Amino acid sequence: MTKKIETALVHDGRNPTRSYGFVNPKLVRGSTVLYPDMATKLETGKHILEPVDIYGLCGNETHFALERMIARIEGGTHCQVVGSGLAAITVPLLAYLSAGDHILVPDSVYGPTRTFCERVLRRYGVSTSYYDPMVDETAARAMLQPNTRVLFTESPGSHTFEVQDIPMLARVAHAAGAKVFLDNTWGLHHFQPFNHGVDVSIQALTKYAGGHSDIILGAVSVNSDEDWHWLRLGALELGSYASPDDCWLALRGLRTLHVRLKAQEAAGLRVAHWFAARPEVARVLHPALPGCPGHTFFKRDFSGACGLFGVVFQPAYSAEAVVAMIDALQLFGIGASWGGYESLVLPTTGTIKRTEGTGNFEGNLARFQIGLENVDDLIEDLEQGLAALRAA
Repeated sequence: MTKKIETALVHDGRNPTRSYGFVNPKLVRGSTVLYPDMATKLETGKHILEPVDIYGLCGNETHFALERMIARIEGGTHCQVVGSGLAAITVPLLAYLSAGDHILVPDSVYGPTRTFCERVLRRYGVSTSYYDPMVDETAARAMLQPNTRVLFTESPGSHTFEVQDIPMLARVAHAAGAKVFLDNTWGLHHFQPFNHGVDVSIQALTKYAGGHSDIILGAVSVNSDEDWHWLRLGALELGSYASPDDCWLALRGLRTLHVRLKAQEAAGLRVAHWFAARPEVARVLHPALPGCPGHTFFKRDFSGACGLFGVVFQPAYSAEAVVAMIDALQLFGIGASWGGYESLVLPTTGTIKRTEGTGNFEGNLARFQIGLENVDDLIEDLEQGLAALRAA
């Protein structure tokens, strides 16, 4: 039978329901694989693109189960798990790019992605240009160069949540012979990248896939044999590896992904609307709200949202006042990452690097991750936090 995604999240990657044994699959750790003879070893080694036991670095059944699950969620054919969300960005870039190539990156990109482009890729002869994430088709065509190999996208953008027109960008990139990469971490389960022209989809499984703020893990998915060849061999050549313990925990987290995302979407929207009605707030950068750049693309392309969004405060409130508000909160942790069960907050003014004049808003910003706490409790906490903002 063809399973809908909610059913697949519960049943895929483990033994059939009506079979004797524990519900959850076993955790497999290992480095050396033993073969009965040399002929078997030589034959097995030819299947490096397939989920077979060759050597620990190539993965085992724990890795393969998670990879099948992520490929299913993303709508792709193959997936490679890697050791972190950042590795999910850097591994495919190194696999695809060569000296003399050019990459286009949105100005709203995750900071470590920009750092990697400016330090590592530049050192190896790959040039990077940054573009307005809200670029139109005419400008998008003009920004491509003859040696542009990858058009990188991140939608919504890091901290400022611009939703990009991915189908248009993919059409433009493919016409010029470039591949489209997407950091789809925010859109896990809600944006189907390969239906919109993406070639390589990137996930930080640290976030909602893990769901419990206790793993570091990444995944890269593709939808063609050609891209799988580039990705799989590139990952192995770079020695990229993911802990099977973290893979097992991610598999466990995925079982409840659908219900957690639904709960955090609803809670996030309620808090976002509450912020939008507050006099202290100039704008809420939640893709599902009209005030967010690219909201029309969100409505067209996404099936839902997660619990992460930004808030722009009125210009009268200084960056120091925003910090005072954050320090006054009791239920919101101050920390990086997001996608766990707990609520988080970070000031984003002064932490965002832009080079193309984008991401300018009328006041200071903070980023909120809404967890699984009671929403009334969170709003009560935010009320007293805004009192500290006003008093600062």
